[in-house]
Amino acid sequence: MSDEELTVHPRYRQKRRLKQARLHRQIRKSQKRLNQIRAMFKFVVFVMVVALCYVILKMPQWRLHTNAFDSLESPALEIVNNKIVPDHKVLSALRRNQVNTKPIFLVKTDNLKESIMKLEPVQDVYIRRFWFPARLKIIIIERTPMITISPDIEVPPIAFFSSDGKLIGRDYMPLSPDIKTVKVITYGVGDDYRNWDKTKVTNLKKLAMLVEYASGEQVEYIDYRDPKDVYVKIPTVNIRLGSFNAGVYDKTNRLRTLVPQVKMLNKKIKYLDLRWDSNFIKLDE
Repeated sequence: MSDEELTVHPRYRQKRRLKQARLHRQIRKSQKRLNQIRAMFKFVVFVMVVALCYVILKMPQWRLHTNAFDSLESPALEIVNNKIVPDHKVLSALRRNQVNTKPIFLVKTDNLKESIMKLEPVQDVYIRRFWFPARLKIIIIERTPMITISPDIEVPPIAFFSSDGKLIGRDYMPLSPDIKTVKVITYGVGDDYRNWDKTKVTNLKKLAMLVEYASGEQVEYIDYRDPKDVYVKIPTVNIRLGSFNAGVYDKTNRLRTLVPQVKMLNKKIKYLDLRWDSNFIKLDE
């Protein structure tokens, strides 16, 4: 290798380094410019998303109308699963509260539930919130009617007892025909039904079930106008049981053999007397 070649080579390498350094500076400037564009784009997108969210949240479809509780026809309100409590009573309970116009997902429904729970037949209530459009679904859980109260055989029931022993008045009568209960005839004299508890209601229901099981027939009513002289009416015959006490349940076992015998008689029967150890058939004179 000559001396000239040795002197040219370092100069060439210096030029090459300068050229690479210049190229690197250009690349860094391009990357910086690209990063600035990206940052600006992200900022613009972020602002647009925030603005869009703000616009969406301000849309009236997220909120209940101020007249949501004005009518049963309101598209923002649905009442379901109520067979005893009329819709208009549920609506009246809701009207005790001012409509909350916050976005539906921020609305608390505790006050609405508390108002509906004041209705006597209501055992529980669930309120579901639906978004866009905002609306409420009121799901009513009602008490189960067990016996109905009537002052006379020909008079429709004026009240009913639920399975938990609560007396519900005539505001919720008559019950739907689909709801099966035991009809109890009582004047409230001697044993005022307004003082009955859950045990008393359960015992009357138990009596009806035992009579139906032993006789194979549906109980039409329990005549409890005289607590010391109780009758149970089934389609075939009127059954006289006497005092309503613990021993009355054992008397129903006799109906297994007595009811078929009564059906074989061609005479008009006033009642089947089970008050004593011996059974008597009272003929209608």
